[in-house]
Amino acid sequence: MTTDLHRLKRLGWAVRAVFTLGIAASLAGNVLHAENNAISQAISAWSPLALLLAVELISRVPLRRGAQAVARLAATAVIAGIAAWVSYWHMVGVAVRYGESGASPYLIPFSVDGLIVIASVSLVEIGGRIRRLQTEPAPAAAPVQPATVSKAPTTAAQVPPANESDADVEPVPVTEVRPKRLTPRPASADKVAKVAAKMPGASAAAIAAKAGVSPSTARRHLAALRVTGASPSAPVPAETPALAAA
Repeated sequence: MTTDLHRLKRLGWAVRAVFTLGIAASLAGNVLHAENNAISQAISAWSPLALLLAVELISRVPLRRGAQAVARLAATAVIAGIAAWVSYWHMVGVAVRYGESGASPYLIPFSVDGLIVIASVSLVEIGGRIRRLQTEPAPAAAPVQPATVSKAPTTAAQVPPANESDADVEPVPVTEVRPKRLTPRPASADKVAKVAAKMPGASAAAIAAKAGVSPSTARRHLAALRVTGASPSAPVPAETPALAAA
């Protein structure tokens, strides 16, 4: 849009120069046709100057719909008609005076007036296009799409805080406690336990002989009973490698 605006402004100045050249030719013909005094020359020069000012106003001041716009266009048309009529006959007289004959004196003024009409219409058109570009709103920028945030799937371990004060408290890791595995006590252990209950204070050899097991097995079961403090009928924990080797 900026490039078109600059181009139209340059073209407008070029058309304005052409329009000024036509007005200058009409002005020269009117002044040359007048008598050799300032008052006659000023009166003859007024019609082209009035047309120049009217076209400049029409091309620079925006046109609006309504009676005022119609009145302004009508007034400009009247001024242009008067200037064309007066300038035409003044230039015809000047052309005849300076040696033109035949149809030439009557055709030359048409070239000047036609150039003025074309340039004035072009100025009005270019002025309207420039005003439309200056008042046209700038194209809206494309909306910026917000960045999408991927949300991690919520698992059972992610528990939201109950309130705002709990949000700053770090979670305490929970250590899983596995229950101790219990194994049923062997039959030899039950025999040793029963004999030891009946014979408190007896030696391991006597208890082994009574229970029908080897002395080492009796000592191992008696040691397990003393460590755990279990009753003769309760199950004992799984035997450790150190006790199994005893």
